[in-house]
Parts: sequence; C-alpha cells; structure tokens
Amino acid sequence: MRKLAVCLLAASAVVLAQPSSYRITHTYTLGGEGRWDYVVPDPPNHRVFIARQDRVMVVDEDTGKLLGEVTGIDGAHGTAPVNSEGRGFATSGNDGTVRMFDLKTFKVLDKIPAAEDADAIVYDAPSGRVFTLNGDAHSSTVIDAQTGKPLVNLPLGGKPEYGVSAGDGKVYANLTDISEVVEIDAKNATVTRHWPTPGCKQPVSMAIDTVHHRLFSGCRSGVMAVSDYQAGKVVATLPIGTGVDGAGYDAASGDAFASNANGTLSVIHQDSPDRYHVAQTIETPQGSRNMGLDPTNHRVFVVSAKFGPAPAGGRGRAPVLAGTFSLMVIERVSQ
Repeated sequence: MRKLAVCLLAASAVVLAQPSSYRITHTYTLGGEGRWDYVVPDPPNHRVFIARQDRVMVVDEDTGKLLGEVTGIDGAHGTAPVNSEGRGFATSGNDGTVRMFDLKTFKVLDKIPAAEDADAIVYDAPSGRVFTLNGDAHSSTVIDAQTGKPLVNLPLGGKPEYGVSAGDGKVYANLTDISEVVEIDAKNATVTRHWPTPGCKQPVSMAIDTVHHRLFSGCRSGVMAVSDYQAGKVVATLPIGTGVDGAGYDAASGDAFASNANGTLSVIHQDSPDRYHVAQTIETPQGSRNMGLDPTNHRVFVVSAKFGPAPAGGRGRAPVLAGTFSLMVIERVSQ
C-alpha cells in the first residue's frame, strides 16, 4: 500500500510538472479599413487601444466589442492612457502632433505639437509626464499629462522606436538607427546614458522587468537583446522571428514575448536575470507584428488581417482586405 501511495505521489508530481504553453484562445473580427500599429492594453478598464492609420480603435478585452474610436488622427501610432487624469494621448505621426482625448467618451480634447514622425508614446507616472518618441526628428517631446502642455523637445542622439518607463524616474527607448538604448531622466528631461546593443541590429520593440532591472529589446536582426539597465549593458541575446515590432514581459510567468511579421510569437523564458531560453514559438497569421500584454490577466493581444495581391513590380505594400482585420487573444494553458 505504501509503495502504491509513493507511486501515486510521484505520478501526481509528474502531472503537476507538465509545462504550460500558449495558444490562441479567441479571435475577434473587428474589420475596418487601414493598416495598424501599436496595440496598447488599458488594464484598469479591460480595454485595448489599437492604432489604425486615421484613428485609434478601443476594444473590450473580454468580448472583442468595439467600444469606440479616437478619430481625426493623421498617421496613428502609439497610445498612452493616463487613468489618473482621465485622458489619453495618441500620436499623429504624419503631422507631428499628439491628440489628447477623454478616456470615457474618446472625444479629442486638444491637439498638441510634437515633432516629425511622432511614433511611440510612453507615460511616466512618477514625473506625471508623457514622452513621445519622434523617429525622424531623433527626439522626444515631453508633455505635462495634467495640463497637456508640451514642455520641451529633447534630442536623443538617434532614431527612437518603442520605449518604457521604469517607474523609478527613468524612461528607456531603443535607438534603431545606431543600435543603442537611451536612458532619460524623466523629471529633469535630460539624456543620462546610452549603451550599445551588440549582437542586436535595429532594436525596435521594448519591454521591461522592473524587479530584476532588465530591458527586452526586439531587434530586426532576428534576436531579442536583454539589457541590465542598472549596469547599462546587454547580458543575453535570444533568437526570435523576423520582422519584430512588439514586445512584452509578464513578471508572473517570467516570460518575455516578441511578435513578428513572419507569423510567429516568440516566447522567451527567464531562468535567471542573466539566463534565458526559447520556450515556445507560436504560429500566428502573417503580419502579426504588433502585440500588447495585460499583466493583470496575463493575456497577450496580437492583431492581423488578410492581404490582397502586392502592387505590380513589387513596390509598396499589399492592401488590407476589407473586413478581415482581427484581434487575437493568446493565453497560457496547461498541456
């Protein structure tokens, strides 16, 4: 009997030790015209903001229902919800401005000047400021989130892509043209450091682990570079798919993610702050290069659509087929 009990206990341990994996659990067809860019969850309100060229779609995380849109944008890219102020900020890249909007009604409240190619946008709670990352202008426009007033255009020394707030007074961003990470002192609106990303060319997407002080840069050269942002150096690189444009990190699972245009979502597991391994490669639709992560429910959101034939001669992008744009939910499930 004792031997049987030991065997049953061992069998139970094996079952409990079975690894979990991620899969697409829901697909919501949203439709609508236009390409897309950043996918930004709003965890307190269970919503996702999705940039769609001339507007930002606001979608219910749980049902996939379109709740409304922020309209009148010329080249939509990033969105930064600031719930403490009841407003959001969305970049309008073609005219180098930011739309400040009401988080309840989605009505535009103000048009704020930024700079050429206003792209990603990050809210830093300790300073109460919003930081745009202006690609072609090689700068960041610093905006007071309470008043909506621009404070300064800060030169960054390279072309920024996505960035994050560390929650300790520092903001970080990738400089894709020179393959570096830049550190910004949010309160003083000054650049404090740069460091290179060896083994990683064209870092674009970024996520952060604030407990272990690590940054995850998705690189167009097909790797994820992990930086120790206290030391200012890369500590690991891992292979990912091609055409990355989104990243996330879930502290609960220790998993980092990279969404790639080649139709994959790369899952990188953190074994220790300096050691990582590729845990899974999830098949997604072609073009699913943007993602958002809600750390409160651990869902990953990716978007894609079906495409028509490419233009003759191979110049330009294939058109998005009307009515095919979709939001997919990826969740961790036990095997």
